[in-house]
Amino acid sequence: MIVMKFGGTSVGTGERMANVARLTQRAFEATGQAPVVVVSAMNGVTNSLRRAAETAAAGDPETFRLIRRELQERHFQAIAECVADVELARGLRAEVSELLHGFETLCQSIYTLGELTPRGMDAVSGLGERLSARIVAAAMRSLGLKAQMVEATEIIITDDQFGAAAPLFEETIPRAQAKLLPLVQEGIVPVVTGFIGATRRGVPTTLGRGSSDYSATILGRCLNAQEVWIWTDVDGVMTADPRIVPDARTLPTISYGEVAELSFFGAKVLHPMTMQPVAQMDIPVRVLNSFNPDHPGTLITNRPSDHPIVKGITAIRDLSLITVEGRGMQGVPGVAGRVFTAVARSGASVLMITQSSSEQSICFVLRTVDTPGVVKAVEDELALELMRGSIDAVRSHDGMAIIAVVGAGMRGKPGIAVRVFQALAERNINIVSIAQGSSEYNLSLVVAQEDVDEGVRAIHRQFGLHEI
Repeated sequence: MIVMKFGGTSVGTGERMANVARLTQRAFEATGQAPVVVVSAMNGVTNSLRRAAETAAAGDPETFRLIRRELQERHFQAIAECVADVELARGLRAEVSELLHGFETLCQSIYTLGELTPRGMDAVSGLGERLSARIVAAAMRSLGLKAQMVEATEIIITDDQFGAAAPLFEETIPRAQAKLLPLVQEGIVPVVTGFIGATRRGVPTTLGRGSSDYSATILGRCLNAQEVWIWTDVDGVMTADPRIVPDARTLPTISYGEVAELSFFGAKVLHPMTMQPVAQMDIPVRVLNSFNPDHPGTLITNRPSDHPIVKGITAIRDLSLITVEGRGMQGVPGVAGRVFTAVARSGASVLMITQSSSEQSICFVLRTVDTPGVVKAVEDELALELMRGSIDAVRSHDGMAIIAVVGAGMRGKPGIAVRVFQALAERNINIVSIAQGSSEYNLSLVVAQEDVDEGVRAIHRQFGLHEI
């Protein structure tokens, strides 16, 4: 069995939804079995839904109504483009109208209360997938396939961490198998809503922004799929962002660990959590281009290759470097623990950590948007030490970026760091801080944000990735 996921650009219009139906038919014919299909919202729809909820909470009674009309027009147009059956199209428009009416009612309640909770945001922002899945299933039926839309809230059970819920596999596996396997066995294509799930009590949740990839691999694990195919708008996992490096290349293969590092450090092709469910089961993942379906794409497995040595270069922007320093930190146990406990209380995510061997300073990197709250939390935690002078200051340096150099071939290979530093030095790019993970898959460097693009290009060329 194959689980296939189609992203927002792949279902962005009715014509593209019809293409999804054709690709599904092709996969069905190639494997002799109905695939399970997971779909995202039409591109841009989730952002519109979130904006509607946020403006309603801010006291704006008009924007959510305008967005409702825009969404209805866009989805009606998609139906006209990919559903030829008049009666099927009429019923589908009625379903879309009913869902959008519920969305408007929910936004009206948010406006009346003047409050938007994470639970409320999940209820609003998951609507896009519920709309697109219905239309994609109808496009498949118009092509002659048997297809049925399935709400992921019926099968993916999560915790109640609204906005970034985690699946509960012990409960999700039996539900997914009971709901989806009989459909597949009857030759019916299940079209499942990505991005969303539900708590044990049936309250809708979301798995995090851009997490339809994650939905697909969750189902791949639950169904013990042969492979998971992620259909997107690029030819696979690339050696760098082609908007920064015009001669970036598609990698034919890459390991779970390598692609997870690239995703965490800014590569947009996959959601960072995507690999976790399938890596445990050794289920391969293919990244394919729905607009160029004959390209072989990238195969992701648990078998890292030493060639090329470096697989990819990626970057995260809009970061700050926080430094906690003072002579009084030397040899005093627990300071680092207290610092990061304070960071955790602020709700921020730390992207990189370094500490001097003298123990007189700790540096860590996080997103600039989180910096004010983190600095205050750390200063409050260390207020006594700051007052005594055993810690000199908690300083923030904005305008930073991380360049991540990723590759399993780096492990145990001497001279990699020297080549990276040489490439940057030749462009007069200063390295502010350095870290390497224990896996040795990733060498991360902090540089000034204005140097990041040139730095990525320099390292990419240094390792000959343009020649793949």
